[in-house]
Amino acid sequence: MLELRPNCELCDRDLPPDSDAARICSYECTYCADCVETRLFNVCPTCGGGFAPRPVRPRKSWRQGKSLGLEFHPASSERVHSKYSDEDIAAHVRRIRDIPPASR
Repeated sequence: MLELRPNCELCDRDLPPDSDAARICSYECTYCADCVETRLFNVCPTCGGGFAPRPVRPRKSWRQGKSLGLEFHPASSERVHSKYSDEDIAAHVRRIRDIPPASR
């Protein structure tokens, strides 16, 4: 199940579990839509893959007798920050941003 990280790893914007601004790569690196569009240009600074909207985990279990939703599987509270410098990210993004994610 997804970790649901609480913040953008670049600008540290809060991204609560119900945020429609959260974007993730296939490794769950988490960024806000603004950073993905204006600074990362759909290039994950870690793996080089693209991003997709992070799904919203329902607050409660809608299936009777099932332990689902945030009440049973809360989002992470551990804030994560990219280990790469702004300069390194910018160089990485410039190098591969014109290659479609499916071809990277």
